[in-house]
Amino acid sequence: MIEKEDAKGEALSCYEGQVKKYGRITNMKKTLLNDTDSFKLLMEWYPMRDKVAAIVGGFATDIFAHAISTANECLICSTFFRRLLKDNGRDPDNLVLTQVEQLLADFGLACVVQPVKVSDELFARMKKVFNDQEIVILTSFAGIMIATNLINNALEVPIDDYLTPYTKR
Repeated sequence: MIEKEDAKGEALSCYEGQVKKYGRITNMKKTLLNDTDSFKLLMEWYPMRDKVAAIVGGFATDIFAHAISTANECLICSTFFRRLLKDNGRDPDNLVLTQVEQLLADFGLACVVQPVKVSDELFARMKKVFNDQEIVILTSFAGIMIATNLINNALEVPIDDYLTPYTKR
């Protein structure tokens, strides 16, 4: 991980930008700062999240991302979304989902466990609810969510201290 005192040039600018915008920089982002192009690529998660939220709303977006991260066994990302759910008064272990939220959770899971070919049945369900552009946006977001899971898991990024109280026991 690149700490502020070790960051130089563009990495320092990215580091300071994260702290200014979010009040902190996560361990994953500190890790990505080893290559600022990689950092910038994965920071596209935020605009993609906004696009998904514009389609399905913030809660459904969090359900979608949580399903992907849980399926990928990404401790950091799944805990991040557990925190969001809990902080918004939801019990992540006992969620009652609408049909669309369940569809997104199913699609998120399929993107992890069946990425080569999502079942025809699931894709047909998606087509009943979402248009082609929305399905592309949802799938692109799933891809970038999977990429963040990969960074955390493959590089064994340590969980951030602020997330520890939200880990699943």
